[in-house]
Amino acid sequence: MQSLRSAHNGSIRETLRYMVQREGLLRPIRGMSAVVAGAGPAHACFFATYEQSKHTLGHLTRHRHDHITHGLSGCLASLVHDAVSNPAEVVKQRLQMLHSPYRGVWECARRIYRAEGLRAFYRSYGTQVAMNVPFQAVHFVTYEWCQARVNPTRAYDPAAHALSGGLAGALAAAATTPLDVCKTALNTQEATADGLAQAAALVLRTSGLKGFFRGLHARVLYQMPAAAICWLTYETFKHILAKTEDGGGDGVAKDRTGGVSNAGGVGGVGGVGGVGPPLACAALRLAAEVPPPSLTRT
Repeated sequence: MQSLRSAHNGSIRETLRYMVQREGLLRPIRGMSAVVAGAGPAHACFFATYEQSKHTLGHLTRHRHDHITHGLSGCLASLVHDAVSNPAEVVKQRLQMLHSPYRGVWECARRIYRAEGLRAFYRSYGTQVAMNVPFQAVHFVTYEWCQARVNPTRAYDPAAHALSGGLAGALAAAATTPLDVCKTALNTQEATADGLAQAAALVLRTSGLKGFFRGLHARVLYQMPAAAICWLTYETFKHILAKTEDGGGDGVAKDRTGGVSNAGGVGGVGGVGGVGPPLACAALRLAAEVPPPSLTRT
């Protein structure tokens, strides 16, 4: 719907029908392999950075400014995420162009590199960051705010995690749609543009002010379930890892000095106010545990 070429993208239904009629039933899932290839590493870096940043900033501020901590942590996580995901995003959108000349992910990546060089994969990075920094700030602040309202104990609650994630994703998506349109123009290069300012001028010249909100409904409908699934999956694995680390207990873990910490916090894997050692370190801490006395030699 954000394409500058097609005149058949006035609504989600019209766009989908035109897509299938012209290019086949599988056309709507084109570019999926590029998403799969880029999403795993990008999200791993994203959540690891978020947990570490929130843990560090929480200690520095003594948990006095949690909303600022959550927003800033989301921004830092977004910088790392975008650096990993941007090449995959470029390939995905080139494959999804109207009448795309590319047949597969590797052919697309190879032809882009040969024709435009390595810079082509990061031409939209500045715009992606300009979009995702406010996106993630709104996203994380909204998620944590919703959790404080519907899940104040910060217990593992799948329904609360999914609801909070869906609402956070929808609000963040709606707020950043204009930048997403500019990013699409840069990635697809349907008309030559280099940088956010040129992309914005191109969209304005081609479609007017309403062009900046092309695909708004589709973007919100995509981000709501995507964010809900993402947060639910993340919180589920964090809960499982915390239980495993605690020896399958009730969520209360003893530290090395014999103290007690809450391992069930949503914001982190323990600590006061849900802030504790980051999830990314759970496996390392687990591997470093001293074997129980029954398994050690005397």
